[in-house]
Amino acid sequence: MTQILMPKATAVWLIENTALSFEQIGAFTNLHPLEVQGIADGEVAVGIVGQDPIGNGQLTAEEIKRCEEDPSANLKMAKSDIPQPLTRTKGPRYTPVSKRQDKPDAVAWLIRHHPELSDAQVSRLIGTTKQTIAAIRDRSHWNAANLRPRDPVLLGLCTQTDLNASILKARKAAGKPATLDPLPGHEVHEEHTEHHGDEGSQSRWGDLSALFPTKG
Repeated sequence: MTQILMPKATAVWLIENTALSFEQIGAFTNLHPLEVQGIADGEVAVGIVGQDPIGNGQLTAEEIKRCEEDPSANLKMAKSDIPQPLTRTKGPRYTPVSKRQDKPDAVAWLIRHHPELSDAQVSRLIGTTKQTIAAIRDRSHWNAANLRPRDPVLLGLCTQTDLNASILKARKAAGKPATLDPLPGHEVHEEHTEHHGDEGSQSRWGDLSALFPTKG
């Protein structure tokens, strides 16, 4: 069924102006019968003004009367000549203008941290073109010098669920372990960095043992 306009306001009107059951009203407005009962008892939708579904063309008086006479019948929405908005299923994801400038950084992050992802997957995740992705890969992008790889999830350009699903799909297609763990050769060598950090600290401060002689 097509989603009705202002379901709670419609339910308020149907409760006040018809003899329909809570189940019939709930089925039409896509509300639970207990929620409809709560509206009737004044516990839910307090202060909401009823919306006449006959006046806005969603129902006819004849349809309401039919269902009042048959408690087992469900209301059917009236056919309207007004064009209904289309539900968007596939296509480029809309990105607010304020976030569009972050897309190249997000692409750079995915290329660096998840090279197993195809250009098509990156394009779907970020909502950018394959030409842009290719330019970032070969560093021919017009703003390549200023790119800062940043996590697209933290930037709000995709969800962690979508990213994880794309990673697992790409690794499975490549015959690699279908896990979210770093692939061999792509992990960050933290131990190596820490080791050098200790050496750098020692060389910076020198040998301090002479200043603190041990007691014999």
